[in-house]
Amino acid sequence: MSIDFKKEVESRKEALIEDLFTLLRVKSEREDELATKEAPFGPGPLAAMKKMLELAQRDGFATKNIDNYVGEFEYGTGDETLGVYAHMDVVPAGNGWESDPYNPEIRDGKIYARGASDDKGPTVACYYGLKILKELGVPLSKKIKFIIGTDEESGWADMDYYFQHAKKADFGFSPDAEFPIINGEKGNITEYLHFAGDNSGAFTLHSFKGGLRENMVPESATAIFTTNLPFSDVQADLSAFLEAHGVKGELSEEEGKISVTIIGKSAHGANPQSGVNGATYLARFLVAYAFEGAAKNFLTAAGHFAFNDHYGERLGVASEDEKMGKLTMNAGVFFFEKDSDENKIALNFRYPKGTDAKEIMAGLTKTVGNLVSEITLSEHEHTPHYVPMEDPLVSTLLEVYEDHTGEKGYEQVIGGGTFGRLMERGVAFGAMFPGDVDTMHQANEFIPVDVLLRAAAIYADALYRLAK
Repeated sequence: MSIDFKKEVESRKEALIEDLFTLLRVKSEREDELATKEAPFGPGPLAAMKKMLELAQRDGFATKNIDNYVGEFEYGTGDETLGVYAHMDVVPAGNGWESDPYNPEIRDGKIYARGASDDKGPTVACYYGLKILKELGVPLSKKIKFIIGTDEESGWADMDYYFQHAKKADFGFSPDAEFPIINGEKGNITEYLHFAGDNSGAFTLHSFKGGLRENMVPESATAIFTTNLPFSDVQADLSAFLEAHGVKGELSEEEGKISVTIIGKSAHGANPQSGVNGATYLARFLVAYAFEGAAKNFLTAAGHFAFNDHYGERLGVASEDEKMGKLTMNAGVFFFEKDSDENKIALNFRYPKGTDAKEIMAGLTKTVGNLVSEITLSEHEHTPHYVPMEDPLVSTLLEVYEDHTGEKGYEQVIGGGTFGRLMERGVAFGAMFPGDVDTMHQANEFIPVDVLLRAAAIYADALYRLAK
């Protein structure tokens, strides 16, 4: 059966974009403070998931809502199940947008909105691939199950719950990364440095806050402190620091307390070297002053050991694998308040084969153990994942990519974690193309319209060849 998938997608272009805009208008950030039994991750992710199921119902798919954690629908029959694992939740929008992140708009051929690239745009592109197969009545020998998650950007608790009630697909992919394919993913663990003790002296740190999520490079951070130095001296020091490091900052004084903010650039936590960590720069500035006790330890850990230590060398946890590459470290969340027992820094590690969470903790204990009161692990760890090139799943997807682009396919291993790793024979496939600008987890996130349509045709063909 010969199908011109590019033509089929083009004929549905306006409908595809309209459906994507409908989803992008939903602010689907996880909000724990608004979470309920009915909305386990807050109202936004649930609303977006339900909206996706509404679109599928409209198009004649039988849908299922698994207790507001995960949505699913399927097409075809067969003993084997091809799974497509996508998600509707997004990271917080943050600052620095040139337009409303939840009012999508097209500028210069690009769709701007939070979730445009990660992961609502690719999800809709892949959905339209499945929709095309259904509308054309393409016979399949395998069942295609489309799974919509709501907690991919946080702890994957949606999938923990889902797999208590459903079987994993036999094989499949997640449309949540880049082409030609992602057949390997590093391990992922967050380790927390905790700080306790007195904080007094000539300099007193009252608060230090930066970062929204462990998997985002903090765009900015703000500290409030008191000092016996004249305000003008701190102003001069900050001006010199900003000029020397090429970052932006703000300084103010109110009721004897000085507030200082340093602004960097957000990026995906899997690629911390692509961002400018405003929190570590702020700590770098403050650590030069004579803070004492817990504040000094906190600022030393953040402003010396974590400062631009993208590969964990200063922290003593560096590791590298020939196929998976280097370990990366993102210092993602910073919290310090005077007299608080909750002071901590969250360090997110994407690690290759050859190391693990315990070895990383051992390295941290050796280098910063004298600064912290405790080091703890997050509950969620994803170990390294790899599907060989010779697996029919990988070879078929690369063949589809090559036929549609004329470019030679190749394997890739990333630090980012996708739902593709949920299956033993699972990969990530699209929707970014080689050379595309990666704006995931950043301000002014976008996906070009032509990329969206091109990806949809590839997804349609991929689903067809894998399930026919």
